[in-house]
Amino acid sequence: MDVIQRAAAEAAPLEACGLLFGADGVDRASVTANVSDDPTRRFEIDPTALIAAMKVERGGGETVIGYWHSHPSGDATPSATDAAMAAADGKVWVIVAGDALTAWRAGAGGLHGRFERVEVEVT
Repeated sequence: MDVIQRAAAEAAPLEACGLLFGADGVDRASVTANVSDDPTRRFEIDPTALIAAMKVERGGGETVIGYWHSHPSGDATPSATDAAMAAADGKVWVIVAGDALTAWRAGAGGLHGRFERVEVEVT
């Protein structure tokens, strides 16, 4: 959580983003470049970082379980734009806005027809 909140604060007023790694939960978060054409309103994870992480996963390394991004001028709830960009693949989406941090699972229902809320438990 600290990595995500620090990166979001440092990137503001732009959206920050990154990858989530783990098995039964998030063990680690990485920060990636936001390569969106409008990073004040949207995020796009650097495809080079995403492809590299997927190659590591295929080779037996850390599993990419999801993505995180910030809403520097909004709340920690998925937007309609987030829903339009999300595949119904069961990946976890963490959204941070200020001190608020929420987690969601991308699927075929829920908020905006795409996100089910996931409880955040810090251990």
